[in-house]
Amino acid sequence: MTKTILCIEDESSIRDMLRFSLTRAGYNFTEAENSAQMSDRISEQRPDLILMDWMLPDSSGPDLVKQLRKDPHTRDIPIIMLTAKAEEQNMIQGLESGADDYITKPVSLKSLNARIKALLRRTEPAVTATESISYDAITLNLASQTLVVDDEETPIGATELKLLRYFIQNKERVLSRTQLLDHVWGQNNFVEERTVDVHILRLRKLLKARDVDHLIQTVRGSGYKLSK
Repeated sequence: MTKTILCIEDESSIRDMLRFSLTRAGYNFTEAENSAQMSDRISEQRPDLILMDWMLPDSSGPDLVKQLRKDPHTRDIPIIMLTAKAEEQNMIQGLESGADDYITKPVSLKSLNARIKALLRRTEPAVTATESISYDAITLNLASQTLVVDDEETPIGATELKLLRYFIQNKERVLSRTQLLDHVWGQNNFVEERTVDVHILRLRKLLKARDVDHLIQTVRGSGYKLSK
């Protein structure tokens, strides 16, 4: 089935370039210049992935990402932020707002295509209808993509789901950032190690709401582990 990519970018030349590249790669390409058009496009057809510019005429990319993450209809759509802001703090802000990946301009079309494919793969976990795994008070329902603690279900994003799943499968083991990148994002990834820290922070916030964030422990100089 053809995947639909929504590009939210106010520069027509960049949209034209992305449209040519992504339609040639086999994607259905839709576009928006601002947040109002974005809402219209999503209402017409829910995209499989969003490319989000940072600087828009009526909003900022991080603010729009936060808005999308709060909406049940759009919260699980993978988002790649495209921006000329290349500082590490900008990347951290973009990822912490809820973006799944961060690419600086000028955009390498070859790299962008590879990262789109990788992100679409990892946000579509293949699981059986009844599969779930548990550790201590945590149960991870892989079919419904929910976290269950004390019989309360909470939706969990695809990347955080894969991250917690890998932790549970390797409980009590110290996992380096490189190991987490290889097994959660894939060995042929273009993701920086700092991205792991951002998603760990996002996972801890989710677990903190259920008072089980202490289970994800930082091992200084080595990585992270799931432990009582």
